[in-house]
Amino acid sequence: MSAENERLDDAITDFSRRLVEVDGVVKTVYAAGSGPAVVLMPEMPGISPDVLRLARWVRDAGFAVYVPSLFGVDGAYPTAEGGKEVVRRACVSAEFRAFAGGGTSPVTAWLRGLARQAHAEHGGPGVGAIGLCFTGNFALTMALEPAVIAPVVNHPSLPLDDPAGLEISDEDARAVQERVARDGLKVLAYRFDDDRWCTGQRFAAYQALLGDAFDGRVLAGGSANIDPPPFFRDVVETPHSVVTAHLIDEDGHPTLKARDEILAFLTDRLNPSGHSEGNGQAL
Repeated sequence: MSAENERLDDAITDFSRRLVEVDGVVKTVYAAGSGPAVVLMPEMPGISPDVLRLARWVRDAGFAVYVPSLFGVDGAYPTAEGGKEVVRRACVSAEFRAFAGGGTSPVTAWLRGLARQAHAEHGGPGVGAIGLCFTGNFALTMALEPAVIAPVVNHPSLPLDDPAGLEISDEDARAVQERVARDGLKVLAYRFDDDRWCTGQRFAAYQALLGDAFDGRVLAGGSANIDPPPFFRDVVETPHSVVTAHLIDEDGHPTLKARDEILAFLTDRLNPSGHSEGNGQAL
């Protein structure tokens, strides 16, 4: 990594670094804030500075945010070469099901355990789950855990080889449908209209699975940040990451509005009183 990239890395000094064990498997989790819990999963190629910016916005909105390390180098600026290597490793990892026919990624069982622990620590009506890109659909399968009541599915890219597919087993899909019918579960989702990794076909598949419980929102690709980090510019090569790498932090911008809608969704589901501590203090 070059000295220039190192200057763009995030040292993650305002989060506590924890080792969390679920069913004998230990992973690093970065945690901050107070209030109802939200699990924010990283996008490829890892817990980037843009993912951490989103985590801080969630924290400052009055939530305890948990960011699990699932792949990549924590806090690293997303380079093209480094990012491609992370993708290659993830695609052959036993924890993930990157391609059609693979069903639900096994790592989601660990993430459901993290949600249970977070709910036990912070209480409230339940837990939020935000998936991004490679982890986008994980927010939906995390809803198999009853504590997860606010799933946000952002530009889900799996399966990589089937633009109309969903990264979920038939059994888990039926279980999610049962939660929708039983508990009134709602799912918020975002994509850009010209995203080749998360297509309109994929959103149509979500709609078919979830019906009116699926709130899929589509932004114009022309509103995406045209100068994202190298991984997104040279590897992703399309508007994709609505509230991270392709977000434009300007008042009134569509991507910033999407961020605000996500925070409002979390508040409505997890903190219906509307009270926001927003103290920004690490756990």
